[in-house]
Amino acid sequence: MTIRMSIRRLTFVLLPFFLFTLALPLAMADEQGEGPLVKDQPKGITPEEIIQRFAAKEKQFKEAREQYTWRQDVLVETPDDGGRYRMVTDILFDDRGKRVEQVVFAPQNTLQQVTLTREDLDDIEKRLPFVLTSDEIPEYDILYVGQQQEDELHTYVFDIAPKRIEKNKRYFQGRIWVDDRDFQIVKTHGKNVPDIVGHGNENLFPAFTTWLPTYTKVDDFLHFKTGDVHIVQVVKYENYKRFGSSIKITYDGQEVSKGNEQQQGTQPPPSGTTTTNPPPQP
Repeated sequence: MTIRMSIRRLTFVLLPFFLFTLALPLAMADEQGEGPLVKDQPKGITPEEIIQRFAAKEKQFKEAREQYTWRQDVLVETPDDGGRYRMVTDILFDDRGKRVEQVVFAPQNTLQQVTLTREDLDDIEKRLPFVLTSDEIPEYDILYVGQQQEDELHTYVFDIAPKRIEKNKRYFQGRIWVDDRDFQIVKTHGKNVPDIVGHGNENLFPAFTTWLPTYTKVDDFLHFKTGDVHIVQVVKYENYKRFGSSIKITYDGQEVSKGNEQQQGTQPPPSGTTTTNPPPQP
């Protein structure tokens, strides 16, 4: 997000490049169903084996999600001045199988303190529901920190951070919770890095918590050069539907084309994903 200023106001701002420490602090003590972090080593399996198993599952999940459509409901608020942005979008496929977005509901944007950037919108669709696949594992430092109960799930907890920042590429940095039975990431807390600053630009990104694959919540302060801005954000990913090739058209007994058909009716999240229960939604 970038700070919105009057056109008469000086816009040249610079902040030093900064990355959070590997063990990003969590501010989730008030969440229901979360037990204490126990720093015991896992039994019957090593942290490295857990990483390999969940990374393989995450690759399957990522590939499966690419075959689904869903509704994305984004709400961003700046409580200090009552600013509000709302966008409800259906993430669909066109008749050629290409991803398209169809706006369902978009009331007037009243945000005054910040402006949503292309990177913000891209993060909402692709990186807030974070996955860490076997293809991406080499890019990250991964530290086992313990075990924790999340609702009815027992989870292994890891802190992760990119080993290096490649130009024009974005990464997740923070904490992940992995279900100890299905070996899938069920919850994440952290932020997308790097912040983009320099040349008069100050594009900062808030910390978030995601309960995969359905719900993300932000309640954070962005520390702009001109002052802090309180950001509250809720993103819901709902109404998942499988999209696949299922229609055959024939003429005189010969198949002449195949079309993609979106199956009707809400289906479970892709790949049999196990989720924790998010806190009550606003």
